[in-house]
Amino acid sequence: MAAGSSFGSLFKVTTWGESHGKAIGAVIDGCPALLPLSEKDIEPFMKRRKPGQSEFTTKRNEDDEIMILSGVFEGRTTGTPISLMINNKDQRSKDYGELKEVYRPGHADFTFDRKFGIRDYRGGGRSSARETAGRVAAGAVASKLLKTLGVTVLSYTKSIGDIEISSEFDENEIFKNPFYMPDGQAAQRAGEYVKGLMEKRDSAGGVIECRVFGLPAGLGEPVFDKLSANLAKAVMSIGAVKGFEIGEGINAARLTGLGMNDPFINENGTVKKATNHSGGTLGGISDGSDLILRAAVKPTPSVSALQQTVDTKGNPRDLSIKGRHDPVIVPRAVVVVESMVCLTLADMLLLGMSSRLDRIIDFYNPLG
Repeated sequence: MAAGSSFGSLFKVTTWGESHGKAIGAVIDGCPALLPLSEKDIEPFMKRRKPGQSEFTTKRNEDDEIMILSGVFEGRTTGTPISLMINNKDQRSKDYGELKEVYRPGHADFTFDRKFGIRDYRGGGRSSARETAGRVAAGAVASKLLKTLGVTVLSYTKSIGDIEISSEFDENEIFKNPFYMPDGQAAQRAGEYVKGLMEKRDSAGGVIECRVFGLPAGLGEPVFDKLSANLAKAVMSIGAVKGFEIGEGINAARLTGLGMNDPFINENGTVKKATNHSGGTLGGISDGSDLILRAAVKPTPSVSALQQTVDTKGNPRDLSIKGRHDPVIVPRAVVVVESMVCLTLADMLLLGMSSRLDRIIDFYNPLG
């Protein structure tokens, strides 16, 4: 039985652990040797995902300290599996005791029961957002690999509810506000909006945008393993994500062919596109333009307002969820989306090395 906890082909990542277990983590198999790597490279990613960053995130007190258990020697990767672990220190399983026999609306309780016949009701186990800590740790390693190849990834919050950033994009503003928005005024309005929902014991969702710079043309396979398709699977595998689009996305259905097509131009001997409605892919293959994608994140399902549900025997119940929960998961999900994009690109860059015979010959240089 395939348990669905692994992602990737050559740069393969397996996450493990539960929300209220002793620890969570990830194992990376296929990372090339000689990549400089230490815990300090991973810590900035973990800090962006960790709880307790602001009044808009859960108060669960986890420092998310990362430990590299294997695969690194004298500060460089060895080419063998890299095992990453984060200890859980602030579980409060008692907060979930009353949920043992109740299905929470918007959560995976019911579906886990139907699939496995058993579920970890303490925060959802593997279905908890805490599982993403392992993804982020692995994503940090993939990000460093990409940077050595000249590929960088920038992710941020595009909107919270119906409050969207303006066209005056300020990259320096992203890390100055609790929503990771490149627009300080929009972030302020978002804060007021979320505070109003918190007073009503409700929650908010939003949209995360991700831009990739320096990605070479020719990445991706033309049929089932399109770059866009693999990115969609990666991003949609995040529990809170309910929608994915690349380039114009859904808006493409409203355009005409002339409005959607990107004209090609010759710029100093280099073929480029004059526009980028396609979002950096053509035929499922990267075209050398900036890769632009978005993820729609649903409102946090754990709300303290009274909701209707049933217990495991089908009896009607009124439920008010207690415990520590994010009134909006979007800010902490920004780095999760970025991590899944990095993991996808690292894997596909390695896969792309074997797509042309001339490049294989150049690599092995049999006559040299």
